Amino acid sequence: MEIEKYLLEKKEIVDSALERYLPKEVDFPASLHKAIRHSLFAGGKRIRPILSIAAFEAVGGKGNGVLPFACALEMIHTYSLIHDDLPAIDNDDYRRGKPTCHKVFGEAIAILAGDALLTEAFKLMTTRFPQNDSIDKGLILDVVNEVAQASGILGMVGGQAVDIESEGKEVDLPIIQYIHTHKTGALILVSVRVGAKLGRATEEVLKTITHYGERVGLAFQIEDDILNIEGKTALLGKKTGGDLSKGKATYPSLFGLEESKRRAKELIDLAINALISFGPEANPLREIARFIISREY
Repeated sequence: MEIEKYLLEKKEIVDSALERYLPKEVDFPASLHKAIRHSLFAGGKRIRPILSIAAFEAVGGKGNGVLPFACALEMIHTYSLIHDDLPAIDNDDYRRGKPTCHKVFGEAIAILAGDALLTEAFKLMTTRFPQNDSIDKGLILDVVNEVAQASGILGMVGGQAVDIESEGKEVDLPIIQYIHTHKTGALILVSVRVGAKLGRATEEVLKTITHYGERVGLAFQIEDDILNIEGKTALLGKKTGGDLSKGKATYPSLFGLEESKRRAKELIDLAINALISFGPEANPLREIARFIISREY
């Protein structure tokens, strides 16, 4: 399959859904809504919602019931980027080739835009849509709970905290593994698990999807570490070398570039091997895994 074509098609579906779920014209507070849209529609690849859709379809899910949840995951991801870019954390001026939210709207509105996106994500997952009428309320509660865990102190936020506290320090592999599997990996893992759960995956199938998601999530962050060193600014949409200048705990800082590349490839091979019991319905998941370590942005 042509992965670039698949990603573009699914991205258009996600973008259209996000347009429907978010109000376009709001008189008050207009600055907040402009800030939200500035970041949410800044041109992201939509990897997390696409992984959720791909997992949903791989386990036999039908219809569009996964879309509100997939979009909610993108809202959570975008909120995390807005806050990561703030002067108190990464102090980045550009994201996806555009000025970061706080550079355009100020730090206070940027903080509130992130807060709003996180809150709207949970509102979206618990709003009844016609296509969700067949989804059991117990399943929705289970999914929302899992997304909350992946996003909070046991997941993304916890990983971000350890990342900040590790700057400028010598850290060992367990600390880096913790940062990577929580700060980035947790939201990627929950994306595939949410898709699989909504597609009514059996426990055995969910276990397989989980193995895939764990490995893809870690490989994704290792590749981000690599791109921060040798990526092209024009493609990344932000300056490279920031991790090194801030003394961030990364795979290349511990193992070097070549070993980091080897480990990322090994994880992707393991992720694809985890799907051996699946047929062609899981090809999008396989190709997304390959795309993760071949991307230039």
